[in-house]
Amino acid sequence: MRRIEKITGRSDDMLIIRGVNVFPSQIEEILLKQQRLAPHYVLEVSRDGHLDDLDVVVERRPEMPGPLSVAASSALAQDVERLIKGYVGVTTKVRVVEPGTVQRSQGKAVRVIDKRSKT
Repeated sequence: MRRIEKITGRSDDMLIIRGVNVFPSQIEEILLKQQRLAPHYVLEVSRDGHLDDLDVVVERRPEMPGPLSVAASSALAQDVERLIKGYVGVTTKVRVVEPGTVQRSQGKAVRVIDKRSKT
């Protein structure tokens, strides 16, 4: 008999993406382990037809000299996409952006932007 694993994260923060329960804290854990990425990120949830999509927008570290080349940015994004797929079980699109691109908020950080239409 299989047992359900312990639920981690806050249930009110949980997203359901293509039938998979996704907690923002799971993605944050992966991003914080990447030395080339800053801890500033946002999760964008959108809907394509009947399926939800998850995009991760994350900043590169400001200590890295000069802008990140397209090839290096793409390779880093693909590495993070593979890690998220392996750990969380959902396919995402990761975009690595320049420092200061992700909007900062006063007080509690806004980590999830829901772009799905409410119709």
